[in-house]
Amino acid sequence: MAELIKTSRRFGAAPDLAEIEEIAAAAFETIPEELAQHVQDVIIRVEDFPDAETEEEMELETPFDLLGLYRGQPLGAKSVSDVVSDIDMIFLYRRPLLDFWCDSDEELEHIVRHVLIHEIGHHFGYSDEDMERLEEESDSRAAGTQA
Repeated sequence: MAELIKTSRRFGAAPDLAEIEEIAAAAFETIPEELAQHVQDVIIRVEDFPDAETEEEMELETPFDLLGLYRGQPLGAKSVSDVVSDIDMIFLYRRPLLDFWCDSDEELEHIVRHVLIHEIGHHFGYSDEDMERLEEESDSRAAGTQA
């Protein structure tokens, strides 16, 4: 199991895109296997902000309003006869994540894991309640790998 990277630091440069990618990769390792096996083909990308099209589509007041986004067709809506037109992707937005982190008392790793799990939940077509349960399971699993 991958260990979660500790980015808790008082001074210095903010974590860059690569560091957030590492945190997301470590968080992905804490996702239960029965779910992880169905998201192996989902691409996880870290960008500083959502693009202008996404901002408009999501009706964001500012680009800081969106921490992550799932782009694709949920598994329950897919059919073996579908022609694949696009790749399923999860976007994590570094600057909004860092802004949220600075305004909270949570560890950055926990925030990234929460957003990643939430977006994976959209891939499965899960409700908010389902995603909360999934995050609790992931938190328990992550705590077990750190012990």
